Amino acid sequence: MRLTGLTHQWAFGMLCAVASSVVIAASSDQDRARETIATQATALEPALLETRRDIHAHPELGTTETRTAELVAKQLRDLGLEVKTGVARTGVVAVLKGALPGPTVALRADMDALPVKEVADLPFASKAKGTYLGKDVDVMHACGHDAHVAILLSTAKILTGMRERLPGTVVFYFQPAEEGPSDFIPDGKNTWGAKMMVQEGVMKAPRPDAVFGLHVWAGVPAGQIAYRPGPTLASSDDLRIKILGKQTHAGRPWDGIDPITVGAETIVGLQTVISRRTDISSFPSVVSIGTINGGTRYNIIPESVDMTGTIRSYDYGIRQKLHADVRQTVEKIAESGGAKAEVTIIEKYDPTINNPALTEKMLPSLRWAAKDDVVHSPLVGGAEDFSFYAKEAPGLFVFLGVTPRDQDMSKAAPNHNPGFFVDESALVVGVRTLAALATDYLYANQAL
Repeated sequence: MRLTGLTHQWAFGMLCAVASSVVIAASSDQDRARETIATQATALEPALLETRRDIHAHPELGTTETRTAELVAKQLRDLGLEVKTGVARTGVVAVLKGALPGPTVALRADMDALPVKEVADLPFASKAKGTYLGKDVDVMHACGHDAHVAILLSTAKILTGMRERLPGTVVFYFQPAEEGPSDFIPDGKNTWGAKMMVQEGVMKAPRPDAVFGLHVWAGVPAGQIAYRPGPTLASSDDLRIKILGKQTHAGRPWDGIDPITVGAETIVGLQTVISRRTDISSFPSVVSIGTINGGTRYNIIPESVDMTGTIRSYDYGIRQKLHADVRQTVEKIAESGGAKAEVTIIEKYDPTINNPALTEKMLPSLRWAAKDDVVHSPLVGGAEDFSFYAKEAPGLFVFLGVTPRDQDMSKAAPNHNPGFFVDESALVVGVRTLAALATDYLYANQAL
């Protein structure tokens, strides 16, 4: 059938009208969702704090989070969600299918604690012990993963209550071993939690169109959200160096090859990898040596020296060049001293890169959740295995401030410190954040 110009105009007008009505409806649904989130987040705050304190009092190291996983799975099953346990050893995954067609989003929380002794005098302070790399240690949630779990559980409760008007699917990842596995594997091939989750297919069925996560952060005012588009947290790679010399009496060094001297030259030489061989005009990089071990007696030049350190960067290309430059520098310095060097570089965390378009799109959600208290984050030298999710789907990872606002931010005990402290008033903002990111994305991308 041939359409006249008038018919074309009528059809185009009808299409515009339908599209406009869909946008208005989506906006209206989004507004109602936000009202529900705000109301429910406040109502659930007592349960949120109770869960956080329970987990805080019973911390578990990476890949031993059995009690935490059982608590998480029970609460999710009580909501009627599809729950899978034993993912990546102790992880839990739950799926919420909305009643309406739409995209899929994933929300992530990590569950593990650290080998740190808590110093805070709290009624729910940790007294837990654990085994880390074969040693008995004190255990504490010194990085706030207890808060992450409690926040995501409350988020799941709110979104489940909205199931009948949710356009799409929400997947909840409760991940083990973000800080790494606690059991010792001599070959150094321990796999971090997120990487194990991805390898076991959590992002394939269902496959998310976007993935979101947050991290409580010291030194940022409680309830404030900090974000950054593009590279945000560094990659982290283990550097292991063995300098092989020749043992001899320290009074006759010419009879041997001194690996300690070569090791000292190696440390100095490694500084030039960054200062002279790496383009840092776009992003900074770091090569640091953290341990040196060698020798048994003051008057014996030892056979070998072992060193360990870390390599950090924000760009994949720079990262690979750093590896090559570090290896060449160490090996050539050792060769110049008559020694040999064995260099092992173990890639652990990828750089966490926030999808710029997704970040810009979700910025209004962050502003709503934090009541406009949103700031731009600087680059963070720490690393996060959320990066493995963000390689599989567009990702956004933000920081939630948890330092009391009446405190000097510069003096706050940092994450991983025995004095790390969470102002619990910030946690409800975390719930608003994850719930808003999920629902705003679903409504903005729902099927027509």
